[in-house]
Amino acid sequence: PSMGVQAPVVARGLDGRGAIEAPPFDQPGVVGWYAAGAEPGSVGAALMVAHVDTETRPAVFYRLSTVKPGDTVRVARDDGTVAEFTVDDVQVLPRDRFDARQAYGARKPGRAELRLITCGGTFDRADGSYTANVVVSAYLTGSGP
Repeated sequence: PSMGVQAPVVARGLDGRGAIEAPPFDQPGVVGWYAAGAEPGSVGAALMVAHVDTETRPAVFYRLSTVKPGDTVRVARDDGTVAEFTVDDVQVLPRDRFDARQAYGARKPGRAELRLITCGGTFDRADGSYTANVVVSAYLTGSGP
C-alpha cells in the first residue's frame, strides 16, 4: 500500500548463475515469486523479485527503496486470502558483497517472512546493470479475506 502497487505474481526459478529469475524485461509490471521457496504467509522467507525499471520506463518495483520500516505489504494468495506483512527493514546491498544467505534467509526460525528484491544503487552504463540490490524484509502480522 505505501507504494500503491498492485501487480500480478508469477512463479520463477533460478537462472544459470543460481540467482532468482526476475520476470522478463518485456513484463515490467510483473513480480516474480521464487516457487521453490516459501509461499507468502508460510513459515520461512518468501522471495519476490521485480525490475526497478527498463530502458524506457519505471517498472513495478521502481519505488521499492522508498518503503520504510512499519509500512504494510499485502500479498493476495491463491486460496483467496491476503497475507499482511509489516516491513522490518530496507537494505541497499552492494552487488559485489551481496550475501544471498543473509538476504534470502529467514531471520527468526518458525516465522513467516517476506523479501522484496530489486536493483538499486547507481546504474553502471559500462556494465549495463545496477551496483546494488534493494532488499525489503517484512514479517507476517495477519491474514484474512
